[in-house]
Formats: sequence, C-alpha cells, structure tokens
Amino acid sequence: MAKQIYEEKRFANYREIVNHSAETFKEKEAFQLRAKGKGEYRYVSFEEVRDYYYALCAEFIERGYKGKRIAVMGKNSCEWSICYLAASTVGCVVPIDKEVSPEDAAAFMKAAECAAMFADKKLLDKVKEQGYEAEYNEFSSIWETNLAVSPERKAEIDAIELRPDECQVLIFTSGTTGSSKGVCLSQSAVCANIYSTVQVVKIKPEDRTLSLLPLHHTYECTLNFLLLFSKGACITYCDGLTKIKKNLMEYKPTILVVVPVILKMLSKQIKKGVAASCPKRYAKLFEEHTLGYAMAHTVFPIRWVIKKNVREQLGGHMRLFIVGAAAVEPFIIEDFNSIGIQTLQGYGLTECAPLVAGNCDFYLNVNSAGKVMPGNEMKIDNPNAEGVGEILTKGDNLMLGYYNDPEATAAVMQDGWFKTGDLGYIDEDGWLYIRGRSKNVIVTPNGKNIYPEELEERLGDYSEIAEAIVVAGKARDGETSVKAKIVANLDELKSKYADLDIHDADAVKEKIKQVVDEINDKIPAYKNIKIVEVVKELEKTTTAKIKRYGKNIE
Repeated sequence: MAKQIYEEKRFANYREIVNHSAETFKEKEAFQLRAKGKGEYRYVSFEEVRDYYYALCAEFIERGYKGKRIAVMGKNSCEWSICYLAASTVGCVVPIDKEVSPEDAAAFMKAAECAAMFADKKLLDKVKEQGYEAEYNEFSSIWETNLAVSPERKAEIDAIELRPDECQVLIFTSGTTGSSKGVCLSQSAVCANIYSTVQVVKIKPEDRTLSLLPLHHTYECTLNFLLLFSKGACITYCDGLTKIKKNLMEYKPTILVVVPVILKMLSKQIKKGVAASCPKRYAKLFEEHTLGYAMAHTVFPIRWVIKKNVREQLGGHMRLFIVGAAAVEPFIIEDFNSIGIQTLQGYGLTECAPLVAGNCDFYLNVNSAGKVMPGNEMKIDNPNAEGVGEILTKGDNLMLGYYNDPEATAAVMQDGWFKTGDLGYIDEDGWLYIRGRSKNVIVTPNGKNIYPEELEERLGDYSEIAEAIVVAGKARDGETSVKAKIVANLDELKSKYADLDIHDADAVKEKIKQVVDEINDKIPAYKNIKIVEVVKELEKTTTAKIKRYGKNIE
C-alpha cells in the first residue's frame, strides 16, 4: 500500500457519482461526440447527463423494468454509458460484448432473464431474430426521452436502495479460458475500486480521454468511464483501432487506458518515425535499440526536440497511460517514461471490479504489476520454493459471486479471500510479480513447473516475432514438451534479411527457429522450447488478449 495517498471523496453508488458531477462540474463537457457535419461535434454536459439519467430511469420504471435485468450491447458511446447507469439503478445492467455472435448474445439474455435490450440498430436486429422475447430498443431512442421528470418520480428514483449485497451489474465473461461465467457485481464494489484508484493516481477535471477498449469490460468501464466521469474529465470515443493516430490529433487526450498491444504499436511507430527524422549519427541507435535506451544515450538538445515532436504526434497533451488486461514488457513502459509520459501498469480481474494491484504516482516498478491497492489485501497461497503460489485478494471491490452458480463461487472464495487462479509472488517490499495462470502451468515429466508467460515474454523481446503463445505439446516419445505457436513479423524479417523470401514458409520458420534457439541457450534445459509452429494469426479476445483455448492450443 502507498505510504502517501490523495484525500478523495468516496461514492457509495453511481447515482451519487451522477449527482456529484452535475453539481460540481455543471455545464462542463462530460462527452465530446462526433456530429453529422464534417469537423462538427456535440458536447454533452454533466448536467445534461444527469437529466438524461433521471429521465431514462423514469422511462424504465414506466415500462415495468424496475428490479429487472436490462442488456446493453454496442460500440462505445455516450448512449451506452447513460443506459448503463440507468439500467443498473432501476434494475440490473447486463453488458454484452458487441463482438459475440447474435446467438450467444440471445443466450446470455436468456440466462440472465433480461426484460429488455438496448443496442446499436444492426446488432439489435440480429439479436432480435434469435427469437428471445424481450423489449428491444435502439440506443438512439435515448435522445428522444422526455426529460420532464416529475418531483414524485425523481423522489422514487432517489429512494431506490442500491445495496452493497445486491447484484446491479451482471457480466458474462469468458476471459481467455473458454468457459463463460456470470460475474455479479454491486455498484458499491465498483465504487470501492474507483476510490482506491483515485487515492493513488491523480485525475483532474481538465483531463481528457480517448475511449479505445470495449466498455462491456470492467477495465474500461470502471477506469476510463466511471472514474473519469466522477472526476470531471471529458470522454471522447475512438473511431476504430486504425484511426487511433488521427483521433489523438483530433481530440488531444491527456490520458489513455490501454492494453499492451496498443502501447507496443504506438512505441513501434514512434521509434520508426524518430529513426527516420533524427540526425544520421543517432538514427542507428533508434533502429537497433529500444526507444528508452536510445533516448538515454542521446544528447539533451536532441532528446528535448524528440520528446516535443513525439508528444505532438500523440496530440500534444498526453501525460498518462494506464496499461493492463495482459502482461506488458518492461521496455515498453521505459519507452514512454523516456518521453515524459507516465505509464502505469496494473493487475486486475472482472471479479475484482477490476483492479487488485498497480503502480501509481507514489511508486513505480517497470518489472512489477504494482502493489496492492489502498483498502485491499493480497497474499500468496501455498507458495513453492521460489515463493510462487496462487494470488489471493480481499476487499470491498470483490464480486458477490457467480450468477446462479454457487459451486463455482465456493470454489474461488476462501474465508473471504478471492482465489484469482493467477500465479505470482510478492517480494519483501510488497511488489507483485505475475507468473501466469495456474491452469496454464506446464508440468514436465520430471515434475518441473514451466510458466508459459515467462517464455512468451522472452519471445516478445525479439522484433522478428509479432505474437506468440506457449502451450504444452507432445514430443515424439509422447512426453509433455514445451511448444510455441508464433506469428512472424514478416516486415521485420524482410528488413533484417534482404535476401529472405517471406513467402517461403520453410525459410521464415528457419529464421524464427534461430530466435528460439537463442532463447533456449539462455534458459535452463527443462524450459527449452522444443516444438516451434509458425502460424498466420492467433485468435484474440475483444481486449486483444491471445485466447488460451480453441485453435490456439491445438
């Protein structure tokens, strides 16, 4: 826990956040939205959000949704956000991944017994065709809601008891394990997570964010919507991952909440641009080394110019990256810290709403997932000789349980502690180091434990490799062996080996095997990657995590 914390207000529920922000920030813009005209925008103030929130709550009550479950499904938008707030107040909101099939979306609605769905029109029509009976509404209809709410109805909405032991958010998540569970969260749990975060990471009313990650995930919803909204920051929306650079210049955000793959992409683009534009005597330095290393070995005047130019490419005001949802390589954090952008890595799970540990304004360790968040506890269960064991956590941010699945709930709860299923160790200074999922551990015939994530991190250090997953494979003798499925970075291979035919699969595989051999030379023999398979792509989740099920582990 941090030695120092910021004094911040603690909210009990979303209704308090909405009213506080409307009273404190009034006409300040909460959302900047693209309008129909080219280069035109619509601004929604905090007061307007409150008005639409109460109007939508009143509409839901009129329709008989009180105490019912309401699904929301669609691209990130102001409408999604307001609907989420109202649905979780009047009843229980069920955020659904817009990337799932219509059949799965309808199955989630059926499992949750949803009374209604709000969604983007195209998604709505497809889900409706599946035959599940519910009321289906387009998000756009929210703007047509009658804002005139009677004092009696407003008093009724304010009187709705939002108890900390009641499920107000139901999230069906498959994560990367393939088996869907419904995670039951209270608003109180999410608000507890917001409170612990703002105590150690300063967010200001003048901050702006560009929302990139899907809002149905607690990572984006808690940290890049609810938290920022509670602090008076402005939220804008990305037009798509291919438009990030354009949107950065357009909206000029100060904060980005990202996953490692996005940071890695930005770092690669920046390094390439710097190498092409800096004085020739330094170009090779940026071509052959990480951005952080190259910046540290560049003279101050040129370093200052590079920093200024790079920050301009990111909109000119970027000050903070929050990165999570997957392991991030330390050099990526060092890259952005070297150009003056604070980059904070954290660790969390949907069941924890989501943050468990993190780096912050008061402590930073690029090699660690951080320290336990204020107000929470964390420990390692049944550590081995190296101190590695299952990560357990306790706090007000924990889920209520898995929806209609008491056995699954009992399996992860132990005397008030939540068993994360993740492996790691905590050093004497309280730093958490993740070693992977307990289910992913590869056990060799001689009883040695191999953590795939460690090997994947090593593979990721080589520019010839775009992506990789390490799984258990079978050697010729039938014994368990270490297997790596690798996506080659063909552009990098072509740049590095001018005579290489990148369309020759065998030639590409040979170059990749050279990288693997180099890694094997640096690690104990029992950890060696014995089987190498070069593939065109790996399946991912909507937060760009490589799936640890399906074709990826075959």
